[in-house]
Amino acid sequence: MSLDPARVLDLDPLLDDPDTRIVVCCGSGGVGKTTTAAALGLRAAERGRKVVVLTIDPARRLAQSMGIDSLDNVPRRVKGIDDSAGGELHAMMLDMKRTFDEIVEAHADGERAAVILNNPFYQSLSAGFAGTQEYMAMEKLGQLRARDEWDLIIVDTPPSRSALDFLDAPKRLGSFLDGRLIRLLTAPAKLGGRAGMKFLNVGMSMMTGTLGKLLGGQLLKDVQTFVAAMDTTFGGFRTRADATYKLLQAPGTAFLVVAAPERDALREAAYFVERLAAEDMPFAGLVLNRVHGSGAAHLSAERALAAAENLDAEAAEDLESTAVENLDDARIVDQEGGKAGLRNSPDTYGSSESPAFETSAPDGSEGPAGSDGSDKGSPAATDSTDATDRTDAPTDTPPHGHRTVEQLTAGLLRLHAERMQLLSREQRTRDRFAALHPEVAVAEVAALPGDVHDLAGLRDIGDRLAANRPELPETDA
Repeated sequence: MSLDPARVLDLDPLLDDPDTRIVVCCGSGGVGKTTTAAALGLRAAERGRKVVVLTIDPARRLAQSMGIDSLDNVPRRVKGIDDSAGGELHAMMLDMKRTFDEIVEAHADGERAAVILNNPFYQSLSAGFAGTQEYMAMEKLGQLRARDEWDLIIVDTPPSRSALDFLDAPKRLGSFLDGRLIRLLTAPAKLGGRAGMKFLNVGMSMMTGTLGKLLGGQLLKDVQTFVAAMDTTFGGFRTRADATYKLLQAPGTAFLVVAAPERDALREAAYFVERLAAEDMPFAGLVLNRVHGSGAAHLSAERALAAAENLDAEAAEDLESTAVENLDDARIVDQEGGKAGLRNSPDTYGSSESPAFETSAPDGSEGPAGSDGSDKGSPAATDSTDATDRTDAPTDTPPHGHRTVEQLTAGLLRLHAERMQLLSREQRTRDRFAALHPEVAVAEVAALPGDVHDLAGLRDIGDRLAANRPELPETDA
């Protein structure tokens, strides 16, 4: 089913516009963000842009599809693209801890950097504290934009349970590290000496002692040392997070929400669209991946199921009729006397040397011919009859063949009915989203039979994104 032309998302003008400097692909996990980001990056590069794709996908599918052995925190140039338009494609994967280390090394002198990098609290924080991955993704985005080495940065946001984490987590982490509790914990370290001792007097000494028991004295000291060093180095985590947040709100940024035509994925997409609007983020549109289609959409699920049931009924009738006919077949019913050997011998038909004919009958006759000397039971008569059967066989398809065709056809009709029911569910889900957000432009990508593993596959996805090409050629009903 095609989209209303007013709602179709045209991605080529977005990618070609030199004012577009950042494209953020966001959405819930498992909807194809990594593939979409890589396909858009390849398409933009082959249209003349100098592109870097930043992925945070730990599955490393991006490296595989681009023919790179591995990705790390340094942009790697992708070979094998069509660079006739002068474009370049680079790719990298966020190394969360290394990015944090680079921030420290860039903003602190050697001695202070060593203190921070060796601090146990910092090592735990940089290795996997809640929100650190999203915070570092935004930090890396800010670093790439500041270098001004690429004219287009495409970001594959971190996989998470909720698409909103990409916007919320950095602020949460910044607020935590700049919050009152952390400030309270670091106050003694900042004041030091007599001033620190005075500050700890009265209730403060009691509270700090309690926290020391709860958190552990060494952990409390580690936190105090870390935040004090970081605060004098950067001027606050929240300030840095806010700076990158403003970069995302800038006119040169475009957000693409990626989803699948499933209820949960589109519900998450609707939340994200509303959140982007509330935060004044530049929203470009929705990329709807894995949309199913059919080249026989005019045949409804109901008609397909009815036809399958009719074919099953006909097949059952043919089977019953064939069973009755088989009971009358002389070659199936047990034969009398010496004809048992004729029925079971592998040389029954077309052989005059069968042992059944070399053995004398019990009454002394030389063969199985009748007592009146007729040869109707002789091999010659059998050959004649079988020859007639074999001559007639090609002209009439056996009943068993009819049943096989009918059953296969019924099975295919049922598969088509299941596909049409899936299409119907997907369409209802898309209609609900469109009713809630009629202003959102949409680009659809057909479901593919397998994963994308190379540049050719990414190029095909890019073509489908740009052209909204249906899965199969549309046919007239």
